[in-house]
Order: sequence, then structure tokens, then C-alpha cells
Amino acid sequence: MTEDFLHFIWKYGLFDRDSMISDTGENVSVTVLGEHNADAGPDFLNARVKIGDTIWAGNVEIHLRSSDWNLHKHKTDKAYDNVVLHVVHHYDQPVARSTNEPVPTVILKFDERLYDNYCSLLNQKKTVLCQDKIRAVDPLIIDVWLNSLVIERLQQKTEYLSSLMMQLKNNWEEVFYINLARSFGFGLNSLPFELMARSLPLTYLLRHRDNALQCEALILGQAGFLEEAVLFSDYYSQLRNEYIHLKKKFNLKPIEKHMWKFLRLRPVNFPTIRLAQFANLIHNTENLFSAFMSCTRVDEICNLLHARASIFWDTHYSFDTLSRKQEKNLGAEAANTIIINALMPFLFIYGKQTGRDEIKERAVTWLMQMPAENNRITGRWEDSGVRASSAFYSQGLIQLSNSYCAKKRCLACSIGIQVVKKG
Repeated sequence: MTEDFLHFIWKYGLFDRDSMISDTGENVSVTVLGEHNADAGPDFLNARVKIGDTIWAGNVEIHLRSSDWNLHKHKTDKAYDNVVLHVVHHYDQPVARSTNEPVPTVILKFDERLYDNYCSLLNQKKTVLCQDKIRAVDPLIIDVWLNSLVIERLQQKTEYLSSLMMQLKNNWEEVFYINLARSFGFGLNSLPFELMARSLPLTYLLRHRDNALQCEALILGQAGFLEEAVLFSDYYSQLRNEYIHLKKKFNLKPIEKHMWKFLRLRPVNFPTIRLAQFANLIHNTENLFSAFMSCTRVDEICNLLHARASIFWDTHYSFDTLSRKQEKNLGAEAANTIIINALMPFLFIYGKQTGRDEIKERAVTWLMQMPAENNRITGRWEDSGVRASSAFYSQGLIQLSNSYCAKKRCLACSIGIQVVKKG
């Protein structure tokens, strides 16, 4: 038994309310359960209970054993003096406030099958713990829960952007540039992409945007790929010569090449290819931030993200190895991933911080219009009977998997709650 489970029982009123008797022998009835408190202090705030003939307004504290009150030193903590009811699973001693006044204590009685259901859920070996039960959950409950999870996911992603905004003193263009660069790392190389962009201020890059070779030299150079004085190819030498000049001009310091990851990546996803595509995107678009903000449809953003690595990369995945000739374009699936995971959160926080709700709503609407992501997480949910009809819902399922299922937070999940209740 855990306190979290007892909190769940109290929060949803799943206990026996008709036979509650305090340790002093008085009848107890609950009018208001209170608000669950996730911060320091009593577990439920602003509850209302009737003890004997007196109605009390205050807080409720929940423990496995009544002696935990003293173990947690609540008797000497004045923050607990306004606790009007102490709720426990096992009673082993009376407790008192710092004023030595006794705190009425009751044993929380509930159907033990609820706990059995919970344990059964946690003991599942499947990645989706409720896979065998979820089909019995009302689809409306699932839909409403996924809607809230999408907003939760957007809020989490915008925490990074908010921090970036503070560091860059509300320079929207620079934040957009770094956030976009990070997205080209597609998770595995997101950090080195971000560090590369931070090491290369957008103002420097834009001064040479019209020159494709210099643009690529700055980006690959700051990524640490042009430090070796080796003749890989004529193109490498051209890039390196340009970079040596620009590095000195702007007093630049590249990041370490060893930060980039190639292992277990398909060659088309190698960081060299993604960096060259990013350079092409900067070169071909006069003002990416303004161009993005002026888009009125999702397909316009897809067109904006069309990027092709320079001709050299048609026959290479790295500087020192030839490959079969193939244009290295940023594919539609990759572009969708960037839009979903980087550009929509940016749009959301831009609308939030500028007080323009219509822009926040645009981000949500566009997610609903985009195709659902097809990955191992969405695949697992589809096997369980929950299919994402759009990127909006696939984002909700990813949030559900990462923040709830993986951490076994079933009691904080609307689906998990229904499974525990119904068994």
C-alpha cells in the first residue's frame, strides 16, 4: 500500500463514507473532499468535514499509519495546525497539533478490489500497461484526456523556449533560429545542433546568406567538421578555406566534432547531411522567421522547409566516402517532424507571450490537420486499440507514454483511473 493510492481513493471519493468514526468515537462525514495539494503542506486543502455535531473547514492529511504524523514531524510544524482530519490506512497511535490539541483520525475503508486492480495494472509487463483493459474505457474519456495531454506537451516544450527567450533577451528571430537548428538533430543530435547554432549568431550567418558556399562553410565549420587539414576532396578544401577566413573574421570557436552521433543512424540522417540541408534552408530563405509567421496553411510551411544538401552530397554521406548518387532532400516525413516538434510549440509560445490567442489556436488547429506520426509509440497504441487520427492525437499519445506509462503514473492518468475503478 502507498500513500499515493490512498490519495487516489480520497480524491475520487472511493471510500466508505457511511461508517466513518474518529479515534475519539465521533461520527465523521465529509462534505467537501478538498483540493489535492502537490506542494509542501497538508495533502488536501480547503476540505469541509462534520465531526460529531461540529462542521470544520480546513485541511486533510493522509498517512499509511497514524504514527507517520510524528515520524514526519507534523506535530512541531505549524503548517499542519489547520488539519481538521487525519486519514490513515492503519491506526497505531493518537496524534496532536503543535498546540497539543488532538487531531481527529479516521481509518480509510474502501473496497480492497480497487487496490488489487491497481497492483495488477502495475505488474503488467507490457509497455502499455492497460493494453488488455483500455478497450473497455469510454472513448470520450480517452479523447478528452488526449486533448489535455497535447496542451501539457506543448507547455513542456515551451519551457525550453521560454528559457531561451530569457537568455536571448526576447530576440524572437534568434530563438526561432536556434529552435529550428535543434530540430534538425531529430533527437539524437539535437544538442550538438543547438550548440552549433548558439556558437554561430544568426547575424553573422545572415551577412553571408547570399553565398551558398560560405553559408555551408560557417555551419559545417562551427559544427567542427572543417578542423582537419586533410585533403578529403576539392569541395572540402573550398569549404575549409572559406571557413578559416570567416572564423577569423568573426572570432568564432567551433564545437567539438566528437559530440555528433553517427552510430545506428541511416546515412540519410547523418549530421553532415542534416547540416548541409540546414545551410541550404538558410541560404534559400531571406527571413525564415518572418516567412514562417506569414504562413496561413500547413502546406506553406512544408514548402518553406524544402531543403536540399549541396551537389557534393549527392555522392557523399561524409567527406571521405563516396556513395551512390542521390539527391539529399529533406523529406516530407522529416519536415512534418520538424513542424510538429519544433515549429508548433514555437507558434504556441509566441501566441502566449504576445497575448494573441488566435496564434495559439492556429498551432493546435494545424496539428489537427497534419497526419499522425508513425513511430513505435503510436504503433503500440494502435495495437492496443487507440489509433491517432492526426498529429494532434499522436502528440497526446507520445506525452501519455513518456510522462505517464513509462513512469507508471496510472493514478494520475484518466485512462488508468478508469481501469483501476472498473478492474
